[in-house]
Amino acid sequence: MTELKILVVGLGLIGGSICKALKKYTSHYVIGCDINHDIEFAALRDVAIDEEFSGDFTGIDLIIMALFPDGTEKYIREKLPEFDTKTLISDVCGIKGAFAERMKNITAERGMRYVGMHPMAGKEFGGYANSFADLFQRANFIITPFEDSAESDVELLRGLAAEIGAGKIVITSPENHDKMIAYTSQLAHIVSSAYVKSPELGLECGFSGGSFQDMTRIATMNERMWTDLFMQNRENLIFELDTLIANLNKYSEALRKADEETMLRLIEEGRKLKENNLRHRVGQPN
Repeated sequence: MTELKILVVGLGLIGGSICKALKKYTSHYVIGCDINHDIEFAALRDVAIDEEFSGDFTGIDLIIMALFPDGTEKYIREKLPEFDTKTLISDVCGIKGAFAERMKNITAERGMRYVGMHPMAGKEFGGYANSFADLFQRANFIITPFEDSAESDVELLRGLAAEIGAGKIVITSPENHDKMIAYTSQLAHIVSSAYVKSPELGLECGFSGGSFQDMTRIATMNERMWTDLFMQNRENLIFELDTLIANLNKYSEALRKADEETMLRLIEEGRKLKENNLRHRVGQPN
């Protein structure tokens, strides 16, 4: 792959990890930009970037926005007149849909290109201090072009994802991205947040195992970022949440009625659905 000059804006968990992965696994030239200049210095010290951003966008091949959606939109609107028109703009936000449409329209005002992406990787705690080069190893990686996006731009992002270790790389529309993410990611975060609100939470020590840890791990999510993501995808998320509540009510009703036969059937249905899901995943190319 041709060596690129890449600017990463926002050096938190994802942005910092992208920088570290690019430096570890590629020969691309990496520039880091963060509102906190101490973080920029730390990234330079860690050899996670080649230089701190000077404010000059000339000659940059790719800008990766690693901010919250509202911060990403604000930055692009403010800096658009300064961008090099040959630069490809991308982002790693967990929402696409209408947000991606706005990004496309904003950048098109200057004759530029925008294609979004979303690495399906993360940790319980954010921030540059928790970033690491291998965050994306074998992770799913989603790229969300429009129908009229240039194939060369899609291939550039696909190549970068592969270089930093992505497993299955999925190309899909911004709208389908949001529909699927509502189920596979956002719903799980809401469930985890609600799950820890039991009065028994403070008494779980000594009684919990892997299932409790799995269910509660992501309850430590950043409330500002996730509220933004939820609200921008609320129609898809409401559908998934209503579906889950309807299914939970079936289990609750079976318990209230001491209906063992219905409970057995509900559990069996869930088991078979997951087993079929696992069989479908086996052998799928990454």
